[in-house]
Amino acid sequence: MRKTTLIFLFASSFYLAQAQTKVNPRPLTLAEYDKAKTFAIADMDKDSYIKFENTYILDRYEARKPYFITGDDGLKKRIDLYKLIAKEGMQEIGTMVFYTNEKGKVYKALVPDFTADGKVWEKYFQDIDNINKEEKNFVLKLSYILSKELSFQQYKVLNGGKDMKEEGATYGNDICFPGDEVVQMANGAKKLLKEIKSGDEVVTVDPATHQSAVVKVKELTVHAAKNYAITQLTLVSAQTWNTLAGTEVKLSGKLLQATPNHPMLTKQGNLKIGEVAEGQEVLCLNAKTGKYETFTVLLKTEKAGGVQKVYNMVADGGSTFLMNGVMVMQK
Repeated sequence: MRKTTLIFLFASSFYLAQAQTKVNPRPLTLAEYDKAKTFAIADMDKDSYIKFENTYILDRYEARKPYFITGDDGLKKRIDLYKLIAKEGMQEIGTMVFYTNEKGKVYKALVPDFTADGKVWEKYFQDIDNINKEEKNFVLKLSYILSKELSFQQYKVLNGGKDMKEEGATYGNDICFPGDEVVQMANGAKKLLKEIKSGDEVVTVDPATHQSAVVKVKELTVHAAKNYAITQLTLVSAQTWNTLAGTEVKLSGKLLQATPNHPMLTKQGNLKIGEVAEGQEVLCLNAKTGKYETFTVLLKTEKAGGVQKVYNMVADGGSTFLMNGVMVMQK
């Protein structure tokens, strides 16, 4: 089973002492991972090159200024990236992330170099999951920044470390969603899919005009509990602009899960969700403006979802539903 979930191929060069030095990455050890998490930077607006114990260096990533990200909650967060370099051999062993919230609290994450052992990656994923529990949508914001900065270095999210064949996920003809996906109701409320009943009124959207209408649910189809394969899309809408202090980002994100064969309408045409690729565009509801806007697929993963029932709605009209604020097609 593949243990590495995020792969970064660092092909960049950096400048030290006014001389260009080619960096060859090497594996970050677990001991180094723990040590680096103790490193602190006194002033991230001024300190761009810092030595620690005459053994390690934090060098501001590509001399980039910080990112300032404002999410749907209106709170501004700051993200600074630094290369972690082992001084001996001048080898790049990871990327340090300093995430500062609106109260000034700093969280640290260390993205290992792609050569690191699986145990180091497991520690990294546990750390960012812990931060995500305190800082809502931290992983989404981090993923956006890393994909934006490292996409040219073949940044890629794989299947959460899971091998579909080994996990025995069920690929069938069922076109449906996990029960915890959220349906947009006609009265503005939201309801878990598994709680939808016949007669409920839900929103449908005309893909051509972006006009919404109300339709009634005829029935909720329930499929027997199995270990279904589940495709997950992370979608974002981002506005960015540069300031003297750094790059400002207004970021909205949505998460959608479905069996791989559920149909979706993208800008590139009607596709199964399992066929949708990163970078493609999907119509979503902007909860703040009430308008339907284009969101871009930032990440796509597919894995066994565990033994569960899956569901699908049948309505008396329309061709779409809003699931987690994302427009999906009726089957």
